[in-house]
Amino acid sequence: MLHRRSLLLSPTLLAVPALAQPAYPSRPITMLVGFAPGGGTDIIARLLQPAMQADLGQPIAVENRPGASGTIAALAGSRATPDGYTLYMSTVSASAVVPPQMRPPPFDIYRDQQPVVLAATVPLVAVVPNTSPAQDLKGFIAHAKANPGKLNYSSSGVATQQHLAAELLSRSAGIEMTHVPFRGTGQAVNEILAGRIDLAIDTFPTYLPHIRAGRVRALATTMPQRIAWLPDLPTVAESGFPGFDANVWYMLMGPPGLPAPVLDRIAAAVNAALQDPVLRPRIVDAGFIPGGGTSADAAALLRRDAERYATLIREAGIRIE
Repeated sequence: MLHRRSLLLSPTLLAVPALAQPAYPSRPITMLVGFAPGGGTDIIARLLQPAMQADLGQPIAVENRPGASGTIAALAGSRATPDGYTLYMSTVSASAVVPPQMRPPPFDIYRDQQPVVLAATVPLVAVVPNTSPAQDLKGFIAHAKANPGKLNYSSSGVATQQHLAAELLSRSAGIEMTHVPFRGTGQAVNEILAGRIDLAIDTFPTYLPHIRAGRVRALATTMPQRIAWLPDLPTVAESGFPGFDANVWYMLMGPPGLPAPVLDRIAAAVNAALQDPVLRPRIVDAGFIPGGGTSADAAALLRRDAERYATLIREAGIRIE
């Protein structure tokens, strides 16, 4: 009798619905940044943070984990649980360029990370200390040729966009300089302000306040066209190097396997932040070109630049030990 009753009850037990999962997000989110505070990656992450928090309804903690050209944070982010609670603001260097050059690669740039949305793009700007004799890029090149091997330039790590841009300029101009990598552009700023670095070709938002305040001298920008923030400043291409083009993009990334609803929710929050009528002008004023779009758009950009810069690194003979 008991046996028959248990059988009769079993369909009812099977019909009990599974416990509903809490809507995303239901707890705080961590956003990793692979460089020290003060650089472009940190700036764009912290600009977007308040608007994303308001949209998602949960705190977002920006956590700096500098080192290895941004790949330490990227590796940590790629290995996180794919639930949307650990994200990372990455760069073209950390997610597309540097990892394939490392031996062994820390992660597969296509399989082990999930592009969420393009946050922003920035030009690079070539700057020198106010004590430099160079008044323009041609003057700096002449100064470097008169002092072969004696000048240096900074970057935020080996094979980062800053390194590649300076290396390409050196090769194009036939000059020899010493590369001084830092754990983030914020550290390099202090050195160039102190006159211990001769040249930085670095992210424009990092140096814009110092250019405006007259603390450094801008020589040229790196995109094909002049930029709206400094319309009188020539490009590297205009300064004798036709075709020179370099920029940095910042992309919000997550681990592989992010559920589609979570991925779409995060991307929507970033897109809304980038279109916010109060925040967007602040992003532009800080020197960024706002991004946006879909995850598919971001993935296509990552692949395109990974292939393009792999060729440049091979031709320049750059190696990551």
